[in-house]
Amino acid sequence: MMMMTQNANSPIMESLIFFYDHTSLILLMLTFSVLMNFMSIFSESFFKRFFSENHELEYFWTTLPAFILLFLAFPSLKILYMSEEYLQPSLTIKAIGHQWYWSYEYSELNSMTFDSFIQNNNLIRLLDTSNHLIIPINTPIRMLITSEDVIHSWTIPSLGVKVDAIPGRINQLILHVNRPGILTGQCSEICGANHSFMPITISAISMNKFISSI
Repeated sequence: MMMMTQNANSPIMESLIFFYDHTSLILLMLTFSVLMNFMSIFSESFFKRFFSENHELEYFWTTLPAFILLFLAFPSLKILYMSEEYLQPSLTIKAIGHQWYWSYEYSELNSMTFDSFIQNNNLIRLLDTSNHLIIPINTPIRMLITSEDVIHSWTIPSLGVKVDAIPGRINQLILHVNRPGILTGQCSEICGANHSFMPITISAISMNKFISSI
């Protein structure tokens, strides 16, 4: 599993972790091969016998990088397609970045809006907010991201999403949460002196609880 990351809670993040492991395995094989070649150079007879003026071997290590790039490209393109594929969303939420807090608007729920400020909490220090963004699980949700002042970045590591909030422009992404829980993130742009104090907290609940809560 990818080191130093939160547990995956979306199909995109699961694919990113798989791609990380896939790439790490290829790099490990390449490192081992290079070390073996270096060691063989010290054995002069072995090097002269198998490496010197070996045209077949030259063809092999010329074409090998191309195949390695293909092994890296196909999973990468799949993840890129997944992150840019916009399914028919069941809910649209707009996130607006401010210095230094977030505002949210539920478009389908009579444009219900609220602000989300940082809140001191010893359990999740600097990551808890006064109002959590509540979303249903196993539901495609469209997020519209923008800003009213400077460039922010709406980032949830466990969902594998990071989208810039740019003034005068609306970026979008699709969220799909696998299981209920509390998801945390932070603005990951240097948007000012207090940019590290505008966290993002999401409460992912079942659809039944979500309907009853609204």
